[in-house]
Amino acid sequence: MIAPCFDDVKAGDHLPELTVPLTATLIVAGAIASRDYEGVHHDADAARHSGLPNVFMNILTTNGIVGRFVTDWTGPDAIVRRIAIRLGAPNMPGDTMRMTGTVTATRVAGDKGVVELDVRGSNGLGDHVNGTVELTLPRRGTR
Repeated sequence: MIAPCFDDVKAGDHLPELTVPLTATLIVAGAIASRDYEGVHHDADAARHSGLPNVFMNILTTNGIVGRFVTDWTGPDAIVRRIAIRLGAPNMPGDTMRMTGTVTATRVAGDKGVVELDVRGSNGLGDHVNGTVELTLPRRGTR
């Protein structure tokens, strides 16, 4: 897929779906990489003690996946300005998260364009993450 420039993007456009297999390795590695040593993110016994059947993904890993989802679509010329997310159902091993997104608004800002997105990641339990992303994309002829 060719990365879009701002002039090719309009409100209502849908981003290509991203499917993320949820493994214990992904969940534990994400927690460790983000220096989140809370037991529920790497110790199944601690997670069970908290009332869940297994370890679950931390918000920083989810935030990273949201960033990946958006930049997989935009390519390297985008600048992510803001990510604002809310968590819902936990991401646990053995499930899959399906990321979807829609362009909600666009506006020109000099030689760049600002794009606003609604994003959502759902798993077998429901919505894991909902949020908004704001980024800039180059305008045609400015790359």
